[in-house]
Parts: sequence; C-alpha cells; structure tokens
Amino acid sequence: MIHPVILCGGSGTRLWPSSRAAFPKQFSPLLGAESLYQTTLRRLSGEGFAAPLVMTAADFRFLAMEQAAAIGLMDAQVMIEPVGRNTAAAVLVAALSLASDPEALMLVAPSDHVIADVTAFHAAVEVGVEAARAGRLVTFGVPPTRAETGYGYLELLKPATEGEAAEVTRFVEKPDAARAAEMAVSGRHLWNAGVFLMRVGDVIAAFERYAPELVAPCRAALDSAAEDLGFLRLGPEYAEAEDISIDFAVMEKADRLAAAPLDAGWSDLGAWDALWEAAERDANGVAISGPAIAKDCRDTLLRTEEPGMTLIGLGLDRIVAVAMRDAVLVADMDRAQEVKGLVAELKAAGIQQATDYPRFHRPWGWYETLCMDSRFQVKRICVKPGGLLSLQSHVHRSEHWVVVAGTAKVTVGEEVKLLTENQSVYIPLGAVHRMENPGKLPMYLIEVQTGAYLGEDDIIRYEDIYDRN
Repeated sequence: MIHPVILCGGSGTRLWPSSRAAFPKQFSPLLGAESLYQTTLRRLSGEGFAAPLVMTAADFRFLAMEQAAAIGLMDAQVMIEPVGRNTAAAVLVAALSLASDPEALMLVAPSDHVIADVTAFHAAVEVGVEAARAGRLVTFGVPPTRAETGYGYLELLKPATEGEAAEVTRFVEKPDAARAAEMAVSGRHLWNAGVFLMRVGDVIAAFERYAPELVAPCRAALDSAAEDLGFLRLGPEYAEAEDISIDFAVMEKADRLAAAPLDAGWSDLGAWDALWEAAERDANGVAISGPAIAKDCRDTLLRTEEPGMTLIGLGLDRIVAVAMRDAVLVADMDRAQEVKGLVAELKAAGIQQATDYPRFHRPWGWYETLCMDSRFQVKRICVKPGGLLSLQSHVHRSEHWVVVAGTAKVTVGEEVKLLTENQSVYIPLGAVHRMENPGKLPMYLIEVQTGAYLGEDDIIRYEDIYDRN
C-alpha cells in the first residue's frame, strides 16, 4: 500500500493573473473541467493507494476538502500548516505521522502538475517501488524533450534503462541555455519532476542525518497538533522549522539515490509557456481557452476566464495574452519565466491584484465585487447548500441584500425570516446579522454596501461554525 502525500500550499505566481496567492493554480481548471489538484487526487487513488494526506494552508483547507469530495474522495485527510515552510518540513511531518510503520511507502507529489498518461505514470511508480523497498530514496526524472532552463536536472551514473531505476550522482540546478542544450542530449540527465517515493523509515533517517535541525520542530508540531473541524492543525512549533525545500535539505546531500524514468507527458505548468505546451493547439500552434478568437496568429496562447469578455488576437507570434476582469497579461512567450518577478513588484507596490483573486472563496461559498466606489460596493454572493455565514456586525457600513436565486434564511437582530427570489432585506449599521442557505441548490444574492469604510476587516464575529477566529 502506497501512502500519497500531496503538497498543496504553493501560490503559482508564474501563472498570474489566473493563479494568485488567494487562489493558486492547483485549484483552477487550467486544463479541462477538473482542477489540477483534483486530477492529482485521481491519479493517486484506487487500488494500491491508501487515503491521501493533503498538506495545505489554513486558507485552503475547506477548498481542498470540498474539491476532494466533489470527485468522490471522502477519505482524504487534510493537514493544516500554520505557516508555509516549503517542502522539507511538510514531507518530514507527513513521514512522522506515518512512523508507526517504518516499512510503509510514501509517494510525495505536488498538487499542480500535469501527467497526461496516467498508465505510464503508474508503471513508473512500480519501478520506483522496487527501488524504494531496497532502501533507496527515489525521485522521478523526465527524459528531456528540449533544452529547458526552467527545470532542475538529475545527473545519472549511466543512461537510464526502461523499466529500471537509475543511480543519481547529483542534482543540477536550473542551467543556462548552453548547459541545458548539452544535458538535453547527453542521455545521462533527466528533468527533476519533484515527485518522490520512499519508505517512511528511510525518510526520517535521512532527515535525522542531513537536516537534523528540522526534526525537533516538526515532531513537536505534530505532537501538539489538534483536530479542527475535521482537519488536523499542526502546532505553532512548525513555524520554527527552516523554510527550505526537500531537495536542498536532504536529496542533494543523500546517497543511495535513484531516479525512476517518467515518460508520461509530465509538466509542472511552471509558467505560461509550459501551459501552452500542455494545452491543445490548432495547426498554427494557437491554444485558446474561454471566449477568444485568433486571427493570423502563430504559437500563441489566448485565455480569458470571464464569460462576458471576448479576447481577440490579431497577428500575434509567440505571445501569451490572459485577460481577467481585474487584470490583463500580455507577454512574450519566451519571457514567461519573468512573470513571477513582476508579481513581486506589484506586491511591493501594494497593488491588490498581485495577490487577491476577483472571486473570493470562503467555506460557505464565494463572493465577487461587481462595482465599487468610495462609499458604496456591490457584490454578488453565492452560498452553497448548507452554507452558513458567521453571526456578525459592522461598525462602518450598512447592507441591503436582494436574493436573485434560491432561498436565504436571514437573521437580523432577533428576527429570522426566509427570503426567496426577488425579495430583500436591509441590514442597518451595527445590527447583528447572518445568512444561510437552507436549500439543496446554491443561493445567489446581490449585496449593496454603503458607508464610510468598506474593508473586509470591518467584521465583528460572534459565532462562526468554521472557527475563523
């Protein structure tokens, strides 16, 4: 039995504006109807796999559980990291949680990668299982198809043989173009896919030998972990662990490393050029997502996620154009890796779109701003069946709710009433109030806020079933 450990805490800023800190790429349906996270869950479920352990941040815990349940995986365990600490601490905590069986195998995988050929992936895992049971720390390496400077590489002792794990002599960091061209044809280098398969006891022993400073805070964080609404929230000691990847902390120092060749249509979707490579393209190399039209374009990606918006590309060559309601990216395909740096500049300048997503996801549903000025804001709100907002009040604003679909159960002060389509209610400034959806279908309403301050921090919570205090 293999225990999947799914790392689900990244922000994916190279795919801005579709991926942002508030709603990162793993939860988005970038390719197909399901999110990358959901396709990862499917790939690591079924015969031979135990229930997955998902490592994520507090902000995404409900989203992770909901998306798992949406594809029928009700047994996923979500472990909440109180702060982000890269991959080393997450992997170590997962191993420590499985320490009762040192011989157990754990398969560590990012939640935001694409594997086109799942059958080939499972065959590669079987190759890795044999090596891991022999005591090797197994990583998965992708045969290079081009001189890629955006990936790290695995250097092998000798060229890999199909069906066998190869000995890894060293990790190679992202190379320059000349070095990447050499490694692409050497036969002794594979792209580092960032997927690992190891026995639990071997993982813990490797950390104790190569990164002992991580062991104490991770063990303490697991020992003090507490159940939280069906999740397991790690203790505050987790913040004391070093912010470092498992590659730097352990894998680059360890011996007995092996690489299982992974020729399965892998991509980390690390930037827009990688998404273009993975997407379905027409005869001119144009990939389109959403309402977009290309005229006389070549090797171009056009994407819009707004149903009411049409994106037109005319005479474009190797261009990425991504249009969202609140932000637009137009970039040279060959400079796609630079988007991450630009997002950092936006964040430093205090630009909201650097991190915030136009649709804000909450445990009870979501909301989006339709219109905003200095003293008013209009929102569309969706409350899922059974969703219940906190009992709250506001110091600086009043609100007017109009139900446009479904049924809302509304509390204002001591009064509780049901509102159906086209009915409304006024929430005076300072009134204690809440809403919930008692029905079996999503409920939608329009909220009009007026007041001197409209920030989301103008909320006093008295009760909250999601324990967001």
